[in-house]
Amino acid sequence: MRVNASTIRRWIPERNQNTHKGNYGRILLLCGAESYTGAPELAAKAAARTGAGLIFLGVPQCVYPIVASKLTEPMVFPLPDRGGMLSEEAIPIILDRLSQCDACLIGCGLGQSEGTREVVKAVLHNAGCPVVLDADGINVLSEHIDILRDAVCPVVLTPHGGEFRRLGGDLNHPLREAKRLSRELGVTILLKGHRSLICGGACFVNCCGNAGMATGGSGDALAGILVSLLGQGLSPIKAASAAAWLHGTAGDLCAAEIGQYGMLPSDLIEMLPRLLP
Repeated sequence: MRVNASTIRRWIPERNQNTHKGNYGRILLLCGAESYTGAPELAAKAAARTGAGLIFLGVPQCVYPIVASKLTEPMVFPLPDRGGMLSEEAIPIILDRLSQCDACLIGCGLGQSEGTREVVKAVLHNAGCPVVLDADGINVLSEHIDILRDAVCPVVLTPHGGEFRRLGGDLNHPLREAKRLSRELGVTILLKGHRSLICGGACFVNCCGNAGMATGGSGDALAGILVSLLGQGLSPIKAASAAAWLHGTAGDLCAAEIGQYGMLPSDLIEMLPRLLP
């Protein structure tokens, strides 16, 4: 089934006037590493522009001053690190924060280490809310796939082609393989590409977007949109499908106004309010 504007409008209702920030999701983002300070910023800004009520962003202590100085609305906090990436010592702090949240994103610019793998494992084995795994959140599990099978929470994976292969998927048959992995792992999969596929019980295809989005940071924006929608109560399959459409359509607006060569993921994020109720 193809995702389109009328579908998205049914899934994302207009806001009730008698509400407050707590009604629109408390989300936790675990992102960033010493060499990747832009990814958490883009993910958090995309989540904010998609309407999340409260955003908590945990980053390694070593990059906390850099990331915190870039953001105003999200609440950035430092976490114990080792070698420029999250360490196992961060787990108790993360689980305490997680217990108060409605959705979680792990992975944007996180890096790969034993510590990050243990953090991902702890979240998947303790979360009481949906969890999005993006980029290195996926990569650290590629040789430890049983961690995914043992998750106690709904999980959404957002792999690009290379990450999809590392999970065991065959890109020669993307729809068949996305369905298979979704079923076998018990997760929702958003397979990113020129035509993004979303599988989790039902299957959707997103056909909007353009080559100007093929740049570093675009996936971080998509992950932020997705976790924001999960925090606002959309089911994993609806949140993933709506995120793909919002992301692609915002990219098309950028291409029309700026051009494909010059557009940036930050430009795409600023287009999101035009597409929401």
